[in-house]
Amino acid sequence: MAIKAERPSWRLQTVAVAAALLCMQGGVQAQVAAPAPDGQAATLPVVEVLGTAENAWKQAPGVSTVTREDLDAQPTNDLAQVLREQPGVNFTSNSSSGQRGNNRQIDLRGMGPENTLILVDGKPVNSRSAVRYGWRGERDTRGDMNWVPPDAIDQIEVLRGPAAARYGNGAAGGVVNIITKGIPDKLGGSATLYYSLPEDSRDGAAQRTSFSLAGPLSGQLGFRLSGNIAKTDADAWDINAGHASTRTGIYAGTFPAGREGVRNRDLSARLTLKPAAGHTIDFDAAYARQGNIYAGDTQNTNNFTVNAAGDLVATSQRVWDALGSETNRMTRSTYALTHKGQYDFGSSNAYLQYERTRNRRMDEGLAGGTEGLFSSDHYSTARLSILTAHAEASARGKWGSLAHVMTVGGEWVDQRLDDANSVTQTTTEAGSVPGITGAGRSSKISARIASLFVEDNIEVTPSTLLTPGLRVDRHSTVGTNWSPSLNLSHYLDDRITLKAGVARAYKAPNLYQLNPNYLLYSRGIGCWGAGGSCYLQGNAGLKAETSINKELGVEYADDRLLAGLTLFHNDYRNKIEAGTAPVGNAVGGSNGSYANADIFTWTNVPKAVVSGVEGSFNIKLSPALKWSNNLTYMVQSKNKATGEQLSIIPRYTVNSRVEWRATAALQLLGSVTWYGRQKPNKLDYQGLALTGEETQSLSPYALVGVGARYSFTKDVTLTAGIDNLFDKRLYRKGNAVGVNNPRTIYGAGAATYNEPGRSFYAALGARF
Repeated sequence: MAIKAERPSWRLQTVAVAAALLCMQGGVQAQVAAPAPDGQAATLPVVEVLGTAENAWKQAPGVSTVTREDLDAQPTNDLAQVLREQPGVNFTSNSSSGQRGNNRQIDLRGMGPENTLILVDGKPVNSRSAVRYGWRGERDTRGDMNWVPPDAIDQIEVLRGPAAARYGNGAAGGVVNIITKGIPDKLGGSATLYYSLPEDSRDGAAQRTSFSLAGPLSGQLGFRLSGNIAKTDADAWDINAGHASTRTGIYAGTFPAGREGVRNRDLSARLTLKPAAGHTIDFDAAYARQGNIYAGDTQNTNNFTVNAAGDLVATSQRVWDALGSETNRMTRSTYALTHKGQYDFGSSNAYLQYERTRNRRMDEGLAGGTEGLFSSDHYSTARLSILTAHAEASARGKWGSLAHVMTVGGEWVDQRLDDANSVTQTTTEAGSVPGITGAGRSSKISARIASLFVEDNIEVTPSTLLTPGLRVDRHSTVGTNWSPSLNLSHYLDDRITLKAGVARAYKAPNLYQLNPNYLLYSRGIGCWGAGGSCYLQGNAGLKAETSINKELGVEYADDRLLAGLTLFHNDYRNKIEAGTAPVGNAVGGSNGSYANADIFTWTNVPKAVVSGVEGSFNIKLSPALKWSNNLTYMVQSKNKATGEQLSIIPRYTVNSRVEWRATAALQLLGSVTWYGRQKPNKLDYQGLALTGEETQSLSPYALVGVGARYSFTKDVTLTAGIDNLFDKRLYRKGNAVGVNNPRTIYGAGAATYNEPGRSFYAALGARF
């Protein structure tokens, strides 16, 4: 895989110390590693022209790029599978509880999927925010990685740590920016047919047809049209039979479902007008639909069991009836107007985007064992609309003798959510909650964020670039957040670069967490302290989550070798979780055993920490053979209040890839990924220590892939290969922690997801 320089790093205690050390070095002209052309090692240009602060941040240690060639070499229906091989990137379930464990999403540096911001051409994607947010931080969503037709993508940037903080709300862990293709000077296009066949018929197969067509309509006007039809089948409903963690009582013999399937329909269009030299105006419109293929998943994994005759049956008739159907359907529509300009003094970039998501799904319960389980055959639709206005301008100038490029900008975001099902929990049994009605509560909530930012890229010396920045965000409910940042690059010589960065990133509470009308209920099993029944209520008084993200890297690059090391350390403040201390009691409940329930709210956890090491080693062994490697090692990921980890991810991940250009037409590929031990939580839902099976770790394992890419002509190629060559399978045993008391708990430790077995794939691509 052609991986852009990772900008790895050595750790210093503070970035201030790093800055002092780096500034003492002397040097050469500022240079950055250029992306490697196919089949060649990365090389350094002669000199880097002083650019914008955004360009400087994209050369930070925690930045990598997936190229178009990488996407062609690894055809898939899930872009997250390609990003999985990047440094600092892992898959994890939505929360450390393992609920919805097979809905695995991108997790950057152990900060969790909710702290990963997805962009398309620099514009935010927010559709997963239309999915109800559960007690342990889980959502029944596949994330936001697959709203763009694959043939429309030019490259994907992955920004981790301080480099991502400039993008504001939701980027504390990092940013994934999907960059689409431009419009060529003459009419052309591409089309791809893809099919993946698992060796075991219990695993879901996948298929896709996608296309892109673009070109000029006149001297000033061009167009692009892209589309995609894809389907990934669900796993067999009984794939995990015989593999579940031990269950007792009424749940004896039950087991969780495998992976859901998905149907994708995507269509996007762009018109580009060039009214004058140096100016472009883009109008983008897109519609995408994702419908699930239900495999039996529920939040608490009590899906199937064995009846007296020895037959496998569903524990809920609605679960059984829904198998193979669409129980939820997401549609996303976007419209955007973008202007980019080049001037004598610098450049500008402005856009206005309207994003509308409709999340239609079968109604789910909001209480205890029924949470996340179908409560009726009725479908409700959650509607999320977000309007984003963004503008920035960059200008070259001088601070005395120091050349610099300053960027000043602003942003306005208006969020509006209407989810009728999320406010249907009644208060009859456990008592009324002060300040809200027991039924008929408003399902609407909104928030606005106004932002200003300034950045400056300063050439302190011919070998040292300093990039300070400041962003201020004003949230209509949460208040004001300040995000300062500082990036420093120093070039020791034409091969060795030292880089340091520090930034304060933030994430505003989501609209479910802020909504006092949003209630979840438990008869006691899910209540911290096990003191009886309880509610979890939205809290309009929450603070924003913040993280001081620091990293320091060293990189070596020459004509054959690109290697580096990065150390990152994130001090997390005010992480939002379900509270562990009651803030009051309900009154007047009808059920004496459960009346006067404790009231918990979403609350800010004072401190958490994430730290680790990333490394890369890429070498061109010959003109036709290159070997790429990267490592991520997690030193710690911990909530300092409870001692729990923030995400269940491997202790280490090693990716190794070999690419051999055997002939001018044939390219051979081989890859292996090693995942280290994954440890489970230590506490159950009540804050009690887990025992037995619930404490089991997931042992290290490796996934090996081989493939080949053959070019019949320069425009027609066939890619084929085998994923998981040695058929390393993992079965989901359950959630990380159970839902019963400690004597009958059936948690599964870290075995919260399915890893599919060996599969065979082929993709035929054509350009014209």
